[in-house]
Amino acid sequence: MAAEQAASGPEVMRVEGLQRIVITIGCMIGTLMQALDATIANVSLPYMQGSLSASYDEITWVLTSYVIAAAIMTAPVGWLAARFGRKNIFLVSLIGFTISSMMCGVATSLGEMVADRLLQGVFGAALVPLSQSTMLDIYPVEKRGSAMAIWGIGVMIGPILGPTLGGYLTYFYNWRYVFFVNLPFGIAATLALAFFMPKRAKRPASGNFDWIGFAVLSLFLAGLQIMLDRGQEKDWFSSPEIIAYAVVAVIGLYLFIVHMFTAKNPFIPRAIFRDRNLNASLITMFAVGSVLLSSATLMPPFLERLGNYPVEAAGLVMAPRGLGTMAAMMIAGRLSNRIDPRWLMFLGFMMLLISFDMMTNWLPSSPQSYILETIIVQGAGLGFVFTPLQVVAFYTLDPALRTQGTSILSLMRNVGMAVGIAITEAFQVQMAQVSHASLSNLITPFNRALQTGGAVQRYLDPTTPHGAAMLSAMINQQSQIISYLDAFKFMMFISVPAVFCLLLMRRPPRYNAVPAEKHEMAVME
Repeated sequence: MAAEQAASGPEVMRVEGLQRIVITIGCMIGTLMQALDATIANVSLPYMQGSLSASYDEITWVLTSYVIAAAIMTAPVGWLAARFGRKNIFLVSLIGFTISSMMCGVATSLGEMVADRLLQGVFGAALVPLSQSTMLDIYPVEKRGSAMAIWGIGVMIGPILGPTLGGYLTYFYNWRYVFFVNLPFGIAATLALAFFMPKRAKRPASGNFDWIGFAVLSLFLAGLQIMLDRGQEKDWFSSPEIIAYAVVAVIGLYLFIVHMFTAKNPFIPRAIFRDRNLNASLITMFAVGSVLLSSATLMPPFLERLGNYPVEAAGLVMAPRGLGTMAAMMIAGRLSNRIDPRWLMFLGFMMLLISFDMMTNWLPSSPQSYILETIIVQGAGLGFVFTPLQVVAFYTLDPALRTQGTSILSLMRNVGMAVGIAITEAFQVQMAQVSHASLSNLITPFNRALQTGGAVQRYLDPTTPHGAAMLSAMINQQSQIISYLDAFKFMMFISVPAVFCLLLMRRPPRYNAVPAEKHEMAVME
């Protein structure tokens, strides 16, 4: 099978020693830049709002424009790499991303900022899938677990560190430094890949670009992303605007599926969806993406608003999550070729479920040691799932389809993150309202807790302004606590179905069982 795949795939070039190290560093920088910029601007929005004279509703387009552009342009990365060469697209993406980042930093109006963020998303879309496919090609099979662990650090840590780094730069310097920080790293990555990444003389045939498939997929992704971003603000499907976005997304998805099965040369090759490992990995990646950012989004406000943690203290408490992820990734990378990687993923999912169960016991008065323990377990669970997943997903996939496969896997992760954040935040808000109504119904003259006399009746008398205010504050706090715990439990339940996808995956052979043909250390353009 390996020989057949090698024959059907592009010709290869060997990469070893220092050259491989430099290419790895360049790929890691590109991955980290793109992953960081997805979240680094979040905490800077209030400061941008004043500088750019924008309303709250308008300034959110700084985030939405980047995410939509990145989501739409992730899908055609495989065709672009085949048509123009992976190295060429990689370098253009790095240079364009760095320049557009600088343009964001010097923007003087909201229109300029949104346009520059659109460009940033367009150029940044290719960085993650191209870096992953390059890493898969320059490392032999027995070392791909470790390679994916190194690469995965940028993907997983970027969204976690983004808000912390953005807050630090904004607080101590200026929000514009959130974008200027990409300049030195972009230059370093561009030089590393320009001088050390090989270039193949002959490219595989790419065929004509499927504009219809790209258009309807873009319609689906744009409609879905805008619906998710603005749904909470517009009260979801009670708003005609959100219904319109949902209709656009559904129509786009339907047309894309029909076109993919009927077109002669569809935008995404049908052969990709014949690979069982990749299909199961796409579902698993969607689940991982949905809990990756949704849990990280809910934990800081819980600590700050309910636990009265200062902003900097909440950031420090969240930091061990990234440390747990990195440690688990390195361990899983070394073990992926020695034991069945599906067992490592099963261990990771069990740790995720345990961490969510621990979070359902969180209280504002919970010891910090217990919170840290929970966060570390969750980070380690994500690491044990993510690294083996990259190995399993591409083991049986034709190398000629590898770049398209990495693009779709990145797209599923991004869509999972968008859907996960939107659903969990909406669920938390809804449960807060339900809990508030339930607790308010208990404030009646027949409640014995309010008939005990003394200080309780005197300070919590709902017939007095002071008592009513105190009762309202207590109900608000308790309803918020209950809603967050319900959201944590909800994330636990939505993680369970992904575990069963492990049963659909084929196990890669161990290192000593790998055929000789699979030990090629190659870069495929």
